Amino acid sequence: MPAAASGQSDQELSPSLRQNIRAIEERRREEARTATREERVAEAITGFVGSMRFVYLHLVIYGGWIIANLGLLPGLHPFDPSFVTLAMIASVEAIFLSTFVLISQNRSAAAEEKRADLDLQISMLAEQELTKLAQIVAGIAQHLGVAASSDEVDEITRVVQPGTILDEIEAQQRKAD
Repeated sequence: MPAAASGQSDQELSPSLRQNIRAIEERRREEARTATREERVAEAITGFVGSMRFVYLHLVIYGGWIIANLGLLPGLHPFDPSFVTLAMIASVEAIFLSTFVLISQNRSAAAEEKRADLDLQISMLAEQELTKLAQIVAGIAQHLGVAASSDEVDEITRVVQPGTILDEIEAQQRKAD
């Protein structure tokens, strides 16, 4: 949601947040620049195929073809009365369009995988930083003689091993299957 729509002004954004937004946009532009010609063609075709203009175009073409071959247009003799040619054209079109959609989906999936990896890395870094911060705060509390539940302190100061967590998730998934 734009800042103005949420009631915030651009001035409320921190410089680091603005820098991050610019970095993300620059990365997206760079990915678009480095796309192959085939990927750009597939994206353009998929974009058109996913539009209402494509639906309207097909309504006109296929609807006109059907009306003409049902003999409903005076002065025009049916040229495909069994609709075999129409079926063949539609089948070939479906093959190509599904291929273009798959190409676009593969590209989107690769980009999503990169974003998921980045998100995981950031989450792991944040977890490490928070654990260190909790350890420092626990040390300060101990130095000042502030009582804290040892169970809570142990829990939040324990270093989390991502591999152990992933192993546990996979073990739970195997149990569920």
